[in-house]
Amino acid sequence: MPKKVLFCATVDIHFKAFHLPYLKWFKEQGWEVHVASSGDLELPYTDKKYNLPIQRSPLKMENIRAYSELKAIINKNEYEIIHCHTPMGGVLARLAARQARKQGTKVIYTAHGFHFCKGVPFINWALYYPVEKLLAHYTDCLITINEEDYNLALRHGFKAKRVEQVHGVGIDNKRFGPVTAEYKMELKQKKNYRTEDFLMFYAAEFNKNKNQQFLIRALAHIKEEVPYARLLLAGKGPLFDECYELANKLGVADKVDFLGYRTDIDEILPMCDIAVASSLREGLPVNIMEAMSCGLPVIATDNRGHRELIHNDENGWIISPNDFAGMSDRIKTLASNEDLRIKLGSTGRHSIESRYAINQVLMEKISIYASFTDELEVVKWAVQ
Repeated sequence: MPKKVLFCATVDIHFKAFHLPYLKWFKEQGWEVHVASSGDLELPYTDKKYNLPIQRSPLKMENIRAYSELKAIINKNEYEIIHCHTPMGGVLARLAARQARKQGTKVIYTAHGFHFCKGVPFINWALYYPVEKLLAHYTDCLITINEEDYNLALRHGFKAKRVEQVHGVGIDNKRFGPVTAEYKMELKQKKNYRTEDFLMFYAAEFNKNKNQQFLIRALAHIKEEVPYARLLLAGKGPLFDECYELANKLGVADKVDFLGYRTDIDEILPMCDIAVASSLREGLPVNIMEAMSCGLPVIATDNRGHRELIHNDENGWIISPNDFAGMSDRIKTLASNEDLRIKLGSTGRHSIESRYAINQVLMEKISIYASFTDELEVVKWAVQ
């Protein structure tokens, strides 16, 4: 009888975007892999998938039914390990697994960026902090993905049996890689850009936190001085129309490309010259790591996730939130200095290879998983 592992999150797209290598790895070790989340996506490396009515908002009544169904699934399947992700996935799974933990099931929770952190409104602390601290009691290993969250969990006495830090979800540094200057020009031409266009890229949902308006205002600030600058915005979201209208209002609609939801980021990033980011809160942003892996320098707003990845004058710059003039100045600097772009981008690429590449992060996760199994299994995994 193979051992079973359950992965739980609010929506199944979370696993397709970030966790397929880990599902695959468990399958390769002979485990039975189950996934519980909202959505009907077909996921590879999955033996059973449960579509639960989990909602992002804790106030939705559907979460009560999701909890009941999840509890029944957990009690029936006798999982060796449950690994939960996302705020609501983490809440429901840890509550539903309380009885199973008494029978030996180990519960791991990855916090992909606490919603309470330095600089966020007090309401975030009031709502999220008590919940996370309470649920730590039902957690065998709390995984954080940045140093600030790791220190916060320790400093505030989160009572998980263990608190660990890993370097994000892992970046495929073979899929996302730098290209030569000549090939970059070819890629631009294939996508109907001019070779002299200075392409700035940002992929994120259009919402208040991602703050794309900041980048549009920064572009408007330099539209005369850097006339060949173009801003490529990938994603959808509730503020999409508002950002589109702002670009028109500021006279830069012809310089902003709204790309919509994309599955070909690995083809778009290599033709770009820099990456930019404007979010107010991040855990450890994948979009920035993918850009770094492609050898792009990064200019980003000041938050814990960006500070973890970007170091001034080494692989880019951190800009104070809402300082669009500062963002504009840094864009102008990079637009006029190709050698500097290459230098900063190379440092960023090296950082990904040494810390954040998928193989590096997979080994960090394997170490945690292995610590919750018997000794023979640890030896087996170590050999493989």
